Formats: sequence, C-alpha cells, structure tokens
Amino acid sequence: MTVKAYLQITMTIDNDNRPAAAKIYSDYRQPFLDTIDGALTKDLLIRDEDVQVLHGFDSVEHATAYLNSQLFQDDVFVGLKPLWSADPDVKIYSVA
Repeated sequence: MTVKAYLQITMTIDNDNRPAAAKIYSDYRQPFLDTIDGALTKDLLIRDEDVQVLHGFDSVEHATAYLNSQLFQDDVFVGLKPLWSADPDVKIYSVA
C-alpha cells in the first residue's frame, strides 16, 4: 500500500529523557504496524530542539482514528507524557 496520510507528533523532550522516549518508540513500533488499521510506517526523527514521530497511514481517517486507539491512549501517550517539557504538536497531513 501507499502512504496517503501522515500523523506527525512533535515533542519537546529534554536530553536526559530521550533514551526513555526512544525505548517507548521501539517498544510500540511493531505493535503499531501490526495492529493499527491502515498503519504503514513509523519513524523516529531527532533534532537538537525536538523529537518527532512520523506515522504513515493509508488514509487520513486511519491516522485520526489512531489518536483514539487503545494502543495510543493507554500505552504510548501514558508512557510519553511524563517525558514532555511542553505539550506536543500533533498534525495530520494528506499526501497530494
């Protein structure tokens, strides 16, 4: 399948907390790809100023639905929230 939408979550995470954030990414990457409808890719992007997780989906609808999924709400969100220095920036893009 081809990526038709991206869910971009940009987080401000202090350097001391980045290993813990990377572990959460690693722990939930495969379950995301295996169990979330329409999930095609998931990449961790790191810059000095922030950390970003870029999720590729087959549709905007599936990208939106993931934010309300049990995996995101009960596992990923709960694990990442204590690591944030500020609220994350969440955006969904459709591929033209």
